[in-house]
Amino acid sequence: MKRSALFLATNLAIVLVLSITMRLLGVEPYLNANGINLTSLLIFAAVMGFGGSFISLAISKWSVKKSMGVRVIYAPSNSTELWLVETIRKYSAQAGIKMPEVGIFDSPEVNAFATGMSKNSSLIAVSSGLLQQMTRKEAEAVLGQEVAHAANGDMVTLALIQGVVNTFVMFLSRVIGHLVDKIVFKTERGHGPAFFVTMIVAELVLGILASIIVMWFSRQREFRADRGGARLAGQQNMVAALERLNSIHPQPLPDKMTAFGIAGGGGGGIKRLFMSHPPLEERIAVLKAAE
Repeated sequence: MKRSALFLATNLAIVLVLSITMRLLGVEPYLNANGINLTSLLIFAAVMGFGGSFISLAISKWSVKKSMGVRVIYAPSNSTELWLVETIRKYSAQAGIKMPEVGIFDSPEVNAFATGMSKNSSLIAVSSGLLQQMTRKEAEAVLGQEVAHAANGDMVTLALIQGVVNTFVMFLSRVIGHLVDKIVFKTERGHGPAFFVTMIVAELVLGILASIIVMWFSRQREFRADRGGARLAGQQNMVAALERLNSIHPQPLPDKMTAFGIAGGGGGGIKRLFMSHPPLEERIAVLKAAE
């Protein structure tokens, strides 16, 4: 459930830092004496946009380990840790992926997440609250859902989608900056401060609006992961796990981790456009309809 927000926040920060750095260093091959070369700008935006996205992907496991305080289980120290590792090992084999890293993070809320550079280099972590408040069958369904996320390659697909989004955000923000600088501020030679300021503001605004597209994809992949969890752990167990989550009203992980967990926050109207997860009631209804 919290699989995407940290990725998105990191991605936006990287893209902004790259943009500012390239501007300060004067490394802007799309600018010339006549204004902007749109072909060069598109190539530049694609390189920067996909670069920022894949840098975010490459550091995703490291980021969540640090931000969530994940303790990776290298050698199980008790029966619960042994069950956790062996369950993920079994589901990973069934899903046809390499064994992920397995970890636990300290949180009273019921939650879990999967992340990683690829489906064969992933991390699956669960909260201490999940281990304490869910039955084994319910917890196994959650683990199956997270293995399904990894097996589906959701993080790689997200990176590709984000790379496309980044490309158009960077392209359009610079075109907008150019037009404002030339038409509104009447800069005749080169580009003035208005270009730089407008470009950064446009990049922020367009980046937020573009996240609607990414969040739509995130919601669709959640339905697919629910079906994957049902195949691995059993349909009834997956439904029971979602119903348990719904009944205890889990508090969300920190905002930057919202897309990395098993359950998302509720919302309606405009807020729904920015939700990384469909409402639990909707996920339960869809899963039951598939029985």
